[in-house]
Amino acid sequence: MTDIRIPYAQLQRFMSVAMERLGLPSADASVVGNLMAEAELQGSDGHGVIRLLPYARRIKAGGMNLTPQIKITSERAGMALLDGDNGMGHLVMKRAAELAIEKARVCGVAWVGAHHSNHAGPASLYARMPMMENMIGMYFAVGNANHLPPWGGLDMLLSTNPISVAVPALHESPIVLDMATTVAAYGKVKAKAMKGEMMPLGWMMDRLGQPLLDPKRADEGFLMPIGGYKGYGLALIVGLLAGTLNGAAMGSEVIDFNHDDTTTTNTGQAILAIDLSAFGDVDAFKARVDKLVQELRSSERMPDVDRIWLPGEQSQQRRMDNTRDGVPLPSTLIEKLDQFAAEHAMPAVREVN
Repeated sequence: MTDIRIPYAQLQRFMSVAMERLGLPSADASVVGNLMAEAELQGSDGHGVIRLLPYARRIKAGGMNLTPQIKITSERAGMALLDGDNGMGHLVMKRAAELAIEKARVCGVAWVGAHHSNHAGPASLYARMPMMENMIGMYFAVGNANHLPPWGGLDMLLSTNPISVAVPALHESPIVLDMATTVAAYGKVKAKAMKGEMMPLGWMMDRLGQPLLDPKRADEGFLMPIGGYKGYGLALIVGLLAGTLNGAAMGSEVIDFNHDDTTTTNTGQAILAIDLSAFGDVDAFKARVDKLVQELRSSERMPDVDRIWLPGEQSQQRRMDNTRDGVPLPSTLIEKLDQFAAEHAMPAVREVN
């Protein structure tokens, strides 16, 4: 399958116009479109542009509020709880990150949770927001469909429940961990199906305990947790923090937004911001991060290992490469974007300016 590279600024414009065509106010459409394009920029193809059509389907079915009144429903000095009013998750979590940063500057540490949000793209987009302000950022979420049973069970009661942690460095690339609590995020399964590729062994299992490799048969099985029962436990804890604590959906309350376009998802997410200046000199901390990164990278490697990578390094490299060369999109996805553009009276992704 051929990838076609689209200049990043062009992709941002296309996505922003697309969201405006779907009915979002111009400023909000720009926020959502830019974040979706940024997801592609860093290689998070399962949570970026591929989500336009599912978002469009839900919006047209009335399943999301295009003009939400995102408001604080509970607040103390170092925390807040947001009601997302069933708005686009990108808008809710951008506001949550901004509020967490603001509060962390005063309190040193701040937690902002959200309920009645929606899918917001890759976790690292939001963990990076505090990081860009000389803070450590952490993001937690309940996934938007249950694809994980409790360890040893068959009932789908948990989701991929992602977590991201972003730590700034001085001269090295930042440490940015972005992971599902399953071996693969379900968005990666969708991306494999879009590309016509099989899934690697270990991503999914069918209900008889056999490996499931065809992403088009994903509904016949479930995702595997990372580290066996430990991943199941981590998915549960992340869900309690992002969902139950915030009054959001968890367990059987989670709506499968892959198959239900009208029911409010009540997605739960949370942001934690830690202001480095509250703990000492910021540059000194970053220099210590650099030192640790260099120690890890230069440590003795196993045979046939060319390089030891740190979390986020490859994503950072993709950001730089794709900024320079353009963002690669599969030709099959380009065709769907072209069809969307024709249906919504807007320039195609390769034509927008």
